[in-house]
Amino acid sequence: MSKFTLKKRFENALKGEAFDMVPVCSVTQTGTLELMGMTGAYWPQANYNAEKMASLALAGYEIAGFENVRCPFCTTVLAETLGCTVDEGSIDIQPYVTDFPCKKKKDVRDIAVPDLLLESRRTSVVLDAVEILKGKVGEDVPVVAGVVGPAGLASMLAGMKNYLMWFVTNPEVVEELMGVLTDACIRYANALLERGADAVTLIDSEAGPDIISPQMFETSVFPLYRKFCREVKGLKILHMCGDATAVLDPLADAGFEGISIEEKVGVSFAKEIVGNRVHLIGNVSPSDTLLTKGTDAVMIEAVACLEDGIDILAPGCGLAPHTPLENIKALLRARNTYFSQ
Repeated sequence: MSKFTLKKRFENALKGEAFDMVPVCSVTQTGTLELMGMTGAYWPQANYNAEKMASLALAGYEIAGFENVRCPFCTTVLAETLGCTVDEGSIDIQPYVTDFPCKKKKDVRDIAVPDLLLESRRTSVVLDAVEILKGKVGEDVPVVAGVVGPAGLASMLAGMKNYLMWFVTNPEVVEELMGVLTDACIRYANALLERGADAVTLIDSEAGPDIISPQMFETSVFPLYRKFCREVKGLKILHMCGDATAVLDPLADAGFEGISIEEKVGVSFAKEIVGNRVHLIGNVSPSDTLLTKGTDAVMIEAVACLEDGIDILAPGCGLAPHTPLENIKALLRARNTYFSQ
C-alpha cells in the first residue's frame, strides 16, 4: 500500500517533491461515449447540468482509471458567459461558438467582466459540479477544473480571423481584449479553487506557436500568464495544443506548476528546456493512438513517455468521445507495469 494518496502524489509531482510513481491523470476533457452509456450522463446535458457533469467526470476516475477527476468537457463556458452565441452540440460533439460579439475593433471596448460572472448559466453549473465532485472524492483524489485562457477566449469573442489579423495590424486591440479576459479567468479560476478544485488547467492553444509567433507570445500573452499565476491561489497547469516547443522556455518562468503538452512536443527535449522550473504532463496521442489504435500501442507510447521523464502521464489533449475505454485503462496498466519492474 502506497503512503501517498492520489491527491498527494499528484500535488508532489506538480511541485517537484518526492513521490512513489508517476500519476496517471487527465488535465483535459475526459467524456467518452462509453462512459456516458455507463453513467447515463450524456452530452449535451452533461455540459449544462451539474449532477450529470459530476457523474460523467467521476467515471473518468472510477471506471476509466484516471487518478483524478476533471471537468468540464467543453471550452465554451466563459465564451458564452462573455457574449458568444453557442450551439449546445450533441452526444459526440462538444458545444461550439456560432457567433461572437467583437465583429469590429471598437466592439472590444464593450467587453467587461460581468458582475454576475460566477452566476451565469454556464459557470454556475461547473462550480456546482466541482463542489459535488469534491464531496464525493474527498481529500484523497485530486479535482482538476478547466478554464479557457485569454488568447483562446479572444479568438472566440473576436473570431479567429479578426484575432489573427488584429494581432498583426492592431496588437493593442487584442492586448486590451485579452487583459479583460485575463481578469475573468482569474476570478473564475479562484472560484473553482474555493469550491473544491485542487488545480486549474488554463487551456490556451491559441497563444501557441502554431497560431501566433513566439515573439507575439512573449510580448502580448506572457505578461498575462504571469498575472494569472500571481493572482490565482492554487495549483496551476497550462495546456497548449500543437508544438509548443518554441515557447517552453518562457512558459517555464510564468508561474505554472505544470505544462500539459501534445505528442508534437518531444518529452526528453522539453525536459532539457524547462529543467526543474515546471513539470510536464502528457503526452500520449489522443487522436493517433488512444482513439484509433489498440491497447498494445497505447502501452508502448505510454512507456516511452515514462522513459523520457514525463512527470504526470496523461493524454496529450482532450479525449475524443469515441475513444475506447480499454485504451484509456491501458494508461494505468502501462504505468503499473513500468514501476513494478
